[in-house]
Amino acid sequence: MCLAVPGRVLDIGEKDGTRMATVDFGGVVKEVCLEYLPDLQVGEYAIVHVGFALQRLDEESARQTLELFAQLGMLQEEFGDPWERAAAEAGVADWPFADDPAEQPQHAGGAGDAVQEAQQQ
Repeated sequence: MCLAVPGRVLDIGEKDGTRMATVDFGGVVKEVCLEYLPDLQVGEYAIVHVGFALQRLDEESARQTLELFAQLGMLQEEFGDPWERAAAEAGVADWPFADDPAEQPQHAGGAGDAVQEAQQQ
């Protein structure tokens, strides 16, 4: 699911002729295109969807929405690592980065077996 998420503009610049901003989404910082809101300023809030600032938003509304998204886990869903999420859903949250090779799931054949054999030697 792709959300329209409120964020606070931290910095504004230009990239390849396009007005861009660094935006904070409740602790997650991303680069955002400002072409739809050319007069948006540092410190202001905007609703951002798929990397584009679409609408200016007041600070209180932005904070309330970010708090609600955080409570519902929607910020993690939107900005979290998809590989980490998929591994957690599969029940192997630490794989492939487990420190102990014995904790890694066993797979039939393939490069994973060669890595495990090398680690055991």
